[in-house]
Amino acid sequence: MHNISLNNLEVVIFDVDGTLYNQSHLRKKMLFSLMKHFIFRPWQVNELLILYHFRKEREKNKGFKGANLNEQQYIWCQQKTNQPINRIKEVVNKWIFTYPNQFLKACAYPGIHLFFKSLAEKNIRIAIYSDYDSIKKMQSMDLKADLYVSSTNANINAFKPNPDGLEFIFTELGIIDKNKCLFIGDRIELDGDCAKAAGMPFLLVNQENVNNSLFEDLSKQVLNVIEQ
Repeated sequence: MHNISLNNLEVVIFDVDGTLYNQSHLRKKMLFSLMKHFIFRPWQVNELLILYHFRKEREKNKGFKGANLNEQQYIWCQQKTNQPINRIKEVVNKWIFTYPNQFLKACAYPGIHLFFKSLAEKNIRIAIYSDYDSIKKMQSMDLKADLYVSSTNANINAFKPNPDGLEFIFTELGIIDKNKCLFIGDRIELDGDCAKAAGMPFLLVNQENVNNSLFEDLSKQVLNVIEQ
């Protein structure tokens, strides 16, 4: 059994990428798709440069807080690529926010649907907090939450590990005792530090514990602990 208590749990907050699904499996599928696409369209290869710098600049600016972050992320990419903002948005929307969604359900971690179902059965609310918009991703995986929050939302405007997104969730869901919440993520330096800054418990997801039935075990804990 995994070393975390689910006693008196009121809310579970999930990161998405690498937490709900196997990101390495998705990357392999996307690599194949990108190679297949661009090998026949070499004149479009600058799209790969846009994707590279979009991701790299976001990563460089972790913890960034500033007005209109949703627009700022594209400006950072523009400064590196000299491409028009509208072109950057078009490429990012296609290859990051839309195309990968078709693969997500197949890449979902074992037991994640059962865990969501167990939480819902026990009226434990589910929130999503990702640095990326996640509603379409969740729909693609047939997973539902009570609240969806992205770092680029106009009322957040802060990347992890800045805790503003978690604080917003606490307020929206009327959480008083943060120890009755659990943040589940796959990156200590982002999700873990974010939870620490917000003063709440954190559970790390990695390939090893997922393969050792992490989400199945958590489901059993929820169903058993709450019934005691």
